[in-house]
Amino acid sequence: MTWEQRYRFWQTARTSLVLWGGCALAAGLLAARGVLWLDRETGWHLYRFSPDGARAVLGTLVSSMLTFLVFVLSTTLIVVQLASGQLTPRVIALVLSGRTVKVALAALTFTYAYTLAALGRVEDRVPDLHVGVAVGLNLLCIVLFFRFVQQLATGLRPGSLVLLIGDRARAVIEQVYPTAFDPARPEEQPRGVLPVAAPRAVEFAGPSGVVMAVGLEDLVRAAREADAVIELVPQVGDSVAGGDPLFRVFGGRGELPAGRLRGCVAVGSERTLDQDPRFAFRMLVDIANKALSPAINDPTTAVLVLDQVDNLLSWLGARRLDEGLARDAEGKLRVVYGTPDWPDYVTLAVSEIRQYGEGSLQVSRRLRAMLEHLIAVLPPARHAALQQELAMLNSAVARKFPDEEDRRRANVSDYQGVGGSDA
Repeated sequence: MTWEQRYRFWQTARTSLVLWGGCALAAGLLAARGVLWLDRETGWHLYRFSPDGARAVLGTLVSSMLTFLVFVLSTTLIVVQLASGQLTPRVIALVLSGRTVKVALAALTFTYAYTLAALGRVEDRVPDLHVGVAVGLNLLCIVLFFRFVQQLATGLRPGSLVLLIGDRARAVIEQVYPTAFDPARPEEQPRGVLPVAAPRAVEFAGPSGVVMAVGLEDLVRAAREADAVIELVPQVGDSVAGGDPLFRVFGGRGELPAGRLRGCVAVGSERTLDQDPRFAFRMLVDIANKALSPAINDPTTAVLVLDQVDNLLSWLGARRLDEGLARDAEGKLRVVYGTPDWPDYVTLAVSEIRQYGEGSLQVSRRLRAMLEHLIAVLPPARHAALQQELAMLNSAVARKFPDEEDRRRANVSDYQGVGGSDA
């Protein structure tokens, strides 16, 4: 099994609604057999249904639970589509893979399968424990359904959604950049590290898509076994198509099989957060851009986005960014790959919001507060990109606010956008 196959397996296990529903269905049928055996062993009685009464109750519960399942799935899809139209379509996968949807779907499917199995066991003798557990599970699912609706409605509000993206992004940043930033060892883009010998190109073969993740450990192992240096041409998040260069292999004993190298890269239809912190910033910026569009005109949502961008840049700037070099256990360079640097992150997080928010008092004040805060708390090596954005913000304010008093107000730092200090 290649690294890509393992990656797709675990990604499916985490996100697939089909897998969760199928496992819940199997668990419901197995649980029904276990409770039926327990009923026979204990002779437990509570409801004392007659056979006809038990069939009527269980038949009604089976029908209602199937209706619940259809309603939950259809409502989730409709609500998520509406939210994606107001915010950004890139949040659809994030919401559908969340715990709220998966737990609700699994619980309803489990209860449906269990109740259906209990209905089939009602003969001349009523398995009272079996029927009682089915009734209790259905009542519990009614409460779960109300909780699901409340959580879904709350979770798709702009404030809750940007907070969810921020939480996921912090976990990814910590995973991708585990080392604290040391001002004495600033990051440097690798130059002249590749061998001078002519490389062998390995082209991408397969349906076009984007690079979702890369198995660096497997690439290092392959390079070490062949005594070669491998350069990964696209970065995580880049688009690739058939015939595009995927790897360049320098040196080595014999030829590295192209299939083995290809199995170290996962390519799919859309970006994921697994190894791509930039995608979190992309989602946040897209939400702010759409909120600032003339059709929606909601600068308060853009301010909520800037709250999370401020937190993420503070978290990111305090960590040592990846330099794109992977070495084996002996310290020998084996893999070279492209990575974003600090100015890349700052440009992605700030420039579009500044451009779309030109003329908005809220956005100008909150953006200024964010940039000044980051300059104050981050090491001096991080200041140049932030000061450049601050200078462009000053130019935008001077250009978009002709009135002197408006310019004075727009040049005030305000964490609330409008509502804090106006001194």
